[in-house]
Amino acid sequence: MARRASDLQSPQLTLPFFTSEPPARRGGRKLPERASAEPLAPATTAAPVPAPPSGPPIFRHPRANREVLLGEHLIGYELKRAKRRSIGFVVSTEGLSVSAPRWVAGSEIESALHDKGSWILRKLAEQADRNKRLQQSRVEWCDGTSLPFLGETVIVVLDPRATGAVLNSDADALPGVPRLALHVGLPQHASPEQIRDAVQSWLQRQARRVFEERCAHFAERLGVRYQRLSLSSAQTRWGSASVDGSIRLNWRLIHFALPTIDYVVAHELAHLREMNHSPRFWDVVRSVMPDYEQVRGTLKETVLPVLD
Repeated sequence: MARRASDLQSPQLTLPFFTSEPPARRGGRKLPERASAEPLAPATTAAPVPAPPSGPPIFRHPRANREVLLGEHLIGYELKRAKRRSIGFVVSTEGLSVSAPRWVAGSEIESALHDKGSWILRKLAEQADRNKRLQQSRVEWCDGTSLPFLGETVIVVLDPRATGAVLNSDADALPGVPRLALHVGLPQHASPEQIRDAVQSWLQRQARRVFEERCAHFAERLGVRYQRLSLSSAQTRWGSASVDGSIRLNWRLIHFALPTIDYVVAHELAHLREMNHSPRFWDVVRSVMPDYEQVRGTLKETVLPVLD
């Protein structure tokens, strides 16, 4: 969680989405301390590139300017020379990027790649699987489409008789059949953009309602007072807290079940008592969410629907 303010003037702590980083290396050449956070948006390039049926997969960065053979896998990676003192690796949705000091020889870079070969291949495979799931999670905006809401599946129903968007629930729904239906006041010939905007607007309204309820609940339990709650559309963080008492929560948390939302809310409000991530901070979080570590995992494991 970066200690860097974005659009707020006061210092803040943030809760990022997901990072991929190698384990620290002791002695010799230093490896990166962290990799860049992975955005929610789907990958804009096809990585990895499928290999012929007879061979292993080929992982290639869209801006690849170097190649290395790790085991049986040909890796096309982007090499960037920079003013730094160490060789750094980043595995993102696009593939492998390597940053190296200008004075480091190519042979030394390749040696470092082989040293971390197993980690690189594992992370590339994880990203490839995540890219595949991201593409599969792209929402097709039409009558009958579905998306997650508070941990459940909601079906979108175009219903010109409805005013705005109205959520109906069927308590007697059969097992495996979604019990939630969102009736959107649009005609059957509505464009995908109209459907998307109507549903997204409803989701954001629900997010504010739920977040306000949960912030009030946990603020009382933690004995803190927040000054302002705002919704965020950030691509790399779930929430942030500032020393002036401002709380920002990503509206897309509304896709998750309530325990996950509660974890992020409790996390940010706990910063109003401890503006750090020290053991004391985690004790504050644990005081209201004893199982926070288990719940926190869903933030990394879940692939959200692609709404664009």
